[in-house]
Amino acid sequence: MASHQTYYVPAQSKWPIVGSVGLLVTVIGAGTMMNSSGQSGHLIFFTGALIIAYMMFGWFSHVIDESRQGLYSPQMDRSFRLGMGWFIFSEVMFFAAFFGALFYVRTLAGPWLGGAGDKVMTGELLWPNFEFAWPLMENPDPGRFQGPSEIISPWQLPLLNTIILISSSVTVTFAHHALRANKRKALQNWLLLTVVLGVVFLGFQIAEYVHAYRDLGLTLNSGIYGATFFMLTGFHGAHVTMGALILTIILIRVYKGHFTPEQHFGFEAAAWYWHFVDVVWVGLFIFVYIF
Repeated sequence: MASHQTYYVPAQSKWPIVGSVGLLVTVIGAGTMMNSSGQSGHLIFFTGALIIAYMMFGWFSHVIDESRQGLYSPQMDRSFRLGMGWFIFSEVMFFAAFFGALFYVRTLAGPWLGGAGDKVMTGELLWPNFEFAWPLMENPDPGRFQGPSEIISPWQLPLLNTIILISSSVTVTFAHHALRANKRKALQNWLLLTVVLGVVFLGFQIAEYVHAYRDLGLTLNSGIYGATFFMLTGFHGAHVTMGALILTIILIRVYKGHFTPEQHFGFEAAAWYWHFVDVVWVGLFIFVYIF
């Protein structure tokens, strides 16, 4: 569809600034929620989330309009692919930091506090009676951080959610093949099924969180195990939510007749992102729930 064969330079845009402000407000709100018992943190956090939603709606609408006008050349397509690739790489580094914190606690900091290795004096001076084991059910300072009474079994909801996400990765791949074959009905059905699976995953994740807080004493305040568990699974859930919203927008565009077998990078970018969150979940299932 694109007939504009010169490099397209878009006009100045407010959306990067709006997105930066939204991210800043959201992070401030999240930090306030973790360190304050009041409601101000929740208000700040959801204000930032609304700003980000406004940015995404406005910016994506603008990009879609430009694409439908045929303004994008092959060079722009390559630029989009590079940009999406670097974005996913930054997300990989984001989760690598949290996985790194988990591994550091489990293999270095925790055993040191228990008196292992060349840091034996650390454990003797701080908590001489502390014995480290993972998952950490009894914290070094139980007076401040009460450990959980139980942990979540990986072979119930987590296993089911793993099957659901892996299945959704397969269905979005089938949708992509249907698009390349110009089978619009199959494309709609497979993509709709992908969105449904994503929503079901989030529903089970919420049910798991309610069970952890209400029945197991597993919370953000239950020590390092609870902190790493909710930081990793919580941020992943946020990414699944964003991915499901993106796929929903793509599904609406599919129903409107957007995308062709030759030009459909918007669909491909959403599929790349969805595959990414699926791979992260497999890592979570193995290293957070099982081991």
